[in-house]
This record gives sequence, structure tokens and C-alpha cells, in this order.
Amino acid sequence: MILPVYAQINLTTGKTEDFPISEAYFKRYIGGKALAARLLLDLTPAGLSPFAPEMAVIVNTGPLNGTGAPSTSRFNVSSKNVLTGGIASSNCGGSFGMMLRRAGYEGLIITGKAEAPVRIDVSDGEISILDASELWGMDTEKVQEELPRHMGKLVIGPAGERMVSFAGLASGERMAGRCGVGAIFGSKNIKALTAYGTKKIPVANQQKFDKYIKKWVRFLRKHTMTGDSLPHYGSAGLVNKANASHALPTLNFQQGHDPLADTVSGETLAETRLTRNSGCVSCPIRCERRVMLDGKEVKGPEYETLGFFGPNIGAHDIDTVLRLNYVCDILGLDTISAASTIAFAMELGEKGMADFGLTFGDVSNLEETLRKIAGREGIYSDLANGSKWLSEKYGGKEFAMHSKGLEMASYEPRRSVGMGLGYATSNRGGCHLNGGYMALLESVGVLSIRPQDTRAKAQWTVFMQNALEAISTAGCCLFSGQTFVPQILFNLGPNHFVTRFLGQAAVLTGPVVRLILAVRPVMRFNTLLLLPHAEALRLATGLPFYTGSFLDLGERTFNIERLYNLREGLTGEDDSLPARLTKTPQNPEKKNTVVRLDKLLPVYYRTRGWDKSGRPRERTLKRLKMENEHG
Repeated sequence: MILPVYAQINLTTGKTEDFPISEAYFKRYIGGKALAARLLLDLTPAGLSPFAPEMAVIVNTGPLNGTGAPSTSRFNVSSKNVLTGGIASSNCGGSFGMMLRRAGYEGLIITGKAEAPVRIDVSDGEISILDASELWGMDTEKVQEELPRHMGKLVIGPAGERMVSFAGLASGERMAGRCGVGAIFGSKNIKALTAYGTKKIPVANQQKFDKYIKKWVRFLRKHTMTGDSLPHYGSAGLVNKANASHALPTLNFQQGHDPLADTVSGETLAETRLTRNSGCVSCPIRCERRVMLDGKEVKGPEYETLGFFGPNIGAHDIDTVLRLNYVCDILGLDTISAASTIAFAMELGEKGMADFGLTFGDVSNLEETLRKIAGREGIYSDLANGSKWLSEKYGGKEFAMHSKGLEMASYEPRRSVGMGLGYATSNRGGCHLNGGYMALLESVGVLSIRPQDTRAKAQWTVFMQNALEAISTAGCCLFSGQTFVPQILFNLGPNHFVTRFLGQAAVLTGPVVRLILAVRPVMRFNTLLLLPHAEALRLATGLPFYTGSFLDLGERTFNIERLYNLREGLTGEDDSLPARLTKTPQNPEKKNTVVRLDKLLPVYYRTRGWDKSGRPRERTLKRLKMENEHG
């Protein structure tokens, strides 16, 4: 068995040393966000500020990263969440993760604080802490241009330097945007990480692995979602789908439909602004949008950015969205939290509760606003703290659109109640991915499992959360899991009677999903049709990963992060949503257009094996081989 190699770096003392990962930890947690959460529990005391020098930030990969498996350029950044006080886990593409592994390390554990700005460089097994004073003040694009071209890079911009609560990290044009991880780098005076190496990444069974990967790539290219829809429109293709199902947040989630949404849709982007497709290293999907801005080609916006800098602020200018997306990237701002906080500030202004000079539909001053947020200038320093903090100072808690402090993604949960449950229970806060991405099965995918019906939603949310957590921990892009929905349904289309019937009948499948979750130990099979990642992980690591044990990995990941949150003071009371979503019907004529967390949470807790307060039961931890790991 080849155990992962981690390094521990103390910026206060300048000392670096190898950090051994035990066989037991490797077998249980593999890598990525799961192993990072376990290490955070071990290495940091409860109650530590995200900005304390003693706080650890962990940058690590999964076992499939850099192996050549499809969609495996992803790497993870974990620490304490600046916005929620719980777990932070932010996932990113780009070349840094692959270069880190080639340099000889699967993970870096960084503590302490440098006296002056530094760059941490990892090159062929050697770690150096270099002066980066000349790089301080540069935006994410400029600083990467100043660094050697051949290296993988992970950098902060002005927002990270000024510790904006939703500052992110840039790797190339990719962003680890969520949870304020860029601010944590800034608090430690880390301007950049660079990595380069020539080491071969070990695979347990290379011949069978290579054969399987070819088969998996063909499968991805033939599937309608990963071989057609995502390459044609990227995630931007969800704008019109969400709008049609009234799941597109509009005017700070006051509504779920905008008659002018097509002006910022993926179709409009493809027809009028797209220059070409691109994508991450090793990814056959190629979902990245490339667009022209000021005479140069840049990465285009994802669905979240189009939705939040479009209908959610009452705007309909696609060129403005392209520009604001680029400005956020170079400043090092998370577009979801930035745009959602701006929408909240607009509603505060509309209601006469605070005046930041922001008005729904007016985009004329938004670029300037983003720059002032990144620079923490004047009253805009308040916006830099996020919508939860704003609501506690100015009021409006009932329409501050976050969960646990992290702004929600661009899916209106009153027309996707399983997604609402996912937002409420997500360990890092209002995240659609950590929340299980139930919108894919309710409002924006080919299936529509009765979006406002609570039946079976808790069970499906648990299943989806476990599956996505396992995919992420392995080192894969979550888009590679969208082949979970059978190809035949895409061929039939959402309006075919078979697809409609399955969507209607799926609300009765709660007991079936619970049975699947219960019989995982006997699910000793792997198939391309469900979770292809399990077989790739088995061949790469030599460990006995099958569909059942792969789902166990996902459940273990979700639970270890839950244990971290519980240790830091987050409880079942924090599994909540703003009153706008739980008490105010989206459609006043249909009283059921709210998220019934009162009905969903008890079923969710029982399905997870948690007690009524949302704490994992002893028998659940024992089943997951976590009985001695309370944090």
C-alpha cells in the first residue's frame, strides 16, 4: 500500500517537515476534504479563530488527482469557515493539484503566520518559503503572470490580502471561491503557493487502470449530459431550465422567474459571445466557456454568476455579467457570496434599512462596488463581511439568503425543496454541492421529482450528499457524476410520458432509497452506470472499493465534517433557512410553495442515523468505523 505524503509547514518558525498519514486514516478517509477534516480535528483546538496563527489550512488532493482519470484535476482547501465558524472546504480545478502530486506531496498542512508576504514553493520534494513582498498588492492575474509559467499556482488577490470574508483563491482562471479560504491565506501573509515536479504518480494496477479509464472516457463522451449538454452550454445552460421551473432566484429570491432571463442564458452566451470551449486538465467534458473581454480571451461565467449578477439583482446585460465575473476573479472574490450580498444590500436599500448606493436593475456602479468591497473601503467594508453579518447589523434576517452564514447558490428552494433541505444541512453552509444538488433531480435536470413534494426528498438528499462527497474526496469533478441519470431519459426528454411518470412516481421511493443505504455492505460491484469513480479508485489505490464502500466513504466524509461543526458550536438549530423560504410562499395562491423543514429534517436525521438534535448516534459512528473519532 502506498500511503500519501503530506508536509507540515509552520510559517511562524519557518520549519517544514513531513507529516505521516497512518494506514488507518488512509483507508477510512483517503484524501481530499475527508482527510482534511479529520486532520483539522486532530491539529486544532475548538474555538480557534479562522485568522489565528495557530489555525491550520490544508491544501490537498485525492487519490485520483493527476492519474489521468477523467475530470480529476480537482484539489481541496480546508480550514475553518470565515463566514460560518464551521468547516471550510473549497474545491478547485486548474493545474496546482496535479503539480503538487508530481512534486511529491498529496497535501500541505500550513500553520503559523509569516512576518511579511511569502510564497511557498514545492519543487520535486523540496519546500521553500520565499519572500513575496514584491507580489503583494497584485491581482490574481498579474501575480500569476509574474510567477514561472511551468508551475502550478494558487494565489490570492486584493480581497484575500484585506481578509474579505468571502475571498477566494485562484489557480489559473479557476477559483476555490467559497468559505473565505483566500482571507485565511491573507491572514497568514501567504500570497502564493507554487508547485512543480516530475515524479510519476503511482497507480496500484496501471494496466487495468488505463484500460478502464479509456472505457470511462468513452462513456462520458457518449452520455448526453457530459458529451453534449455540458460541452455545448456548460453550467450556463441551466439558466433557462431553472427559470422555466420557477427555480431561478430573482430580486434577492423574492421571485423564482424572470421573463427576461434568456438575455443572460447559456444559449445566448453560446450564440453571441462564445469564442470556444475549453476545460480542466484530463477532462473530456470541456464545459468551460471562453469569451472576449477588452480584446483578450478570458474564462466566461458559470450558471451561478449568470443567475446572481443577472435576474437576482434585476439585471439583464450579459456583457456586464462577463465583466463582473472577470473582476471578481482578478480581485479574488467568490462570485456567489459577492453577488448575493449585493442583492441583499439592494433590498435593504429598497426597504429603507441601509443605503449602499445599490439599486435593483442598476449595474452602473457594480464594478466600482466590487473593488471597494475587495479594498474594504468605507461602508463597503460592511459588505465585505457577507449577508449574515449585514443582517445582524442592519436587520433583514428574514431575507438574508444564507444558511449557517454561507450565501446560498442560485437555485430557488421553494421550487426545489430537496435542494432547500440540502442547503440547510450542508456542512459548509448554503452550498448546492455539499447539499447534494437535489435541484438536478427536481428543477433543472431531465427528471422532475415533484419539486414541492416533501416525500422521499430526505432520503434522496442523504443519498446524493453521500455520493457527491465520495466523488469529491476521490479527487474528481462533480460533473463527472451527472451520468447518474440514465441516458435513455435524456433521449426521451423531460416531456415524454415515461420521464414524467418516473418523476411523479419517485416521490414514493423513500423506502427504496433507505433500503439501498442499508444494504451497502453487500453492494460489492462497480458499474459505469452508477458511480464509475469507485472502480477507478479501486484500481488506483489497491483498496477494495466497490459501489457500497464508495458510498460509505461519502457518508464518512459528511459525518466527519458534521463532527467538526458540532465541536465548533454549530448544532441542529443551525440546520435552517431564512424565513422568506420557510414561511413566505413563492406563489401566494399556492401555500405549499415553501420549504417545510419541519417535515423534512426529522426524516433526514433518522435516515442519517442521527438523533433528534442532529448529532450522529454511536451506532452510526461504529458502523462507519468512526466510533472513537468524536473530535
